[in-house]
Amino acid sequence: MNPLLKMQISAGYPGKPGVLRGVTLEITPGEIVGLVGRSGEGKSTLILSILGLLGLKNGTCIGEILFQGRDLLRLNGREMRQLRGLQIALVPQSPLAALNPNLRLGAQLDESWRAHRTGKPDWQPLLASVSLPAEPGFLRLYPRNLSVGMAQRFLIALALLHRPSLLLADEPTSALDTITQSEILALFRRLNRETGIGILYISHDLASVAALCHRVAILHRGEIVECAPTAELFRAPSHAYTRQLISAIPRLPLTGPTGLTALNQLHQGGEAPDEELSQLGRQLEPASHPARD
Repeated sequence: MNPLLKMQISAGYPGKPGVLRGVTLEITPGEIVGLVGRSGEGKSTLILSILGLLGLKNGTCIGEILFQGRDLLRLNGREMRQLRGLQIALVPQSPLAALNPNLRLGAQLDESWRAHRTGKPDWQPLLASVSLPAEPGFLRLYPRNLSVGMAQRFLIALALLHRPSLLLADEPTSALDTITQSEILALFRRLNRETGIGILYISHDLASVAALCHRVAILHRGEIVECAPTAELFRAPSHAYTRQLISAIPRLPLTGPTGLTALNQLHQGGEAPDEELSQLGRQLEPASHPARD
């Protein structure tokens, strides 16, 4: 199977070179890849590089980012604007801050649609797909009328508007309570299963990564130090930094088929069933991914 995204890049800023050094990452169609790293490790730099927006921060990126065979680093500004939002979409963190506070929700959908297409579709199926109210009154609300969880669902709806092939999810659950986090992860899982969208899920939360992702890449000091299928990485991490991250997860005295129990077993060197590892603190069904060629 040809990669949806294949990249090998180095990136940095004036006075801060080498934020990313020879980072290699690949995502196949329909795959969810988690990128884990602490704050300041370069996760946002990688996102901006893919979107062609690193220059707005006075950053530079060298190498190649192949998206469906096209090198994004060789495209001009107009060509990148045609891709952003249409074929590559972003779900940012801090959902209420990401929405325009002065525009009603319906106007924000309309503007996002007109950026790439004409006419005005029926928004009800889109809203229903992310478990938001599908009645007209909802679209007359302002972002301030939403809970944080509803605002995050609305951001996901905006990202899915044009049915992109690749979704970049940048810490999408960091501002959410535990129950809402679980609901958003279940939503990503269902959307991936139903639409085949590829997802790059960026987080510092190992529990959510293990609950959602098919593969996990560990970013440390500007480099990918390990990348492996999720169960394999949690059972037998090969890099010392990965082992450090996993060992830092609290061990809870839980029993029963929960993800945290699975992590406790991993801490103790035992074997954890894939079903438990994929849930990892969330009552979610195990991830499945199309067979790779």
